[in-house]
Amino acid sequence: MATESVSISCGECALEGTEACDDCVVSFLLGPAEANSESAVIVDVMEARAMRLLQQAGLVPELRCRRRGG
Repeated sequence: MATESVSISCGECALEGTEACDDCVVSFLLGPAEANSESAVIVDVMEARAMRLLQQAGLVPELRCRRRGG
């Protein structure tokens, strides 16, 4: 059975380089120094679900990534 994955890339985020990065789960996972336009986090669907549950419980920051329009 193939597992779907989700790629979250700072370089594709419309909020890259803004204050939103300071409180984004990508910066939380990678560390602020490593979260840049070349950074990406790839998680499978079950991991994405777990991240949402942790976010809802207030244990990790929200995913603030917003895809650039274009």
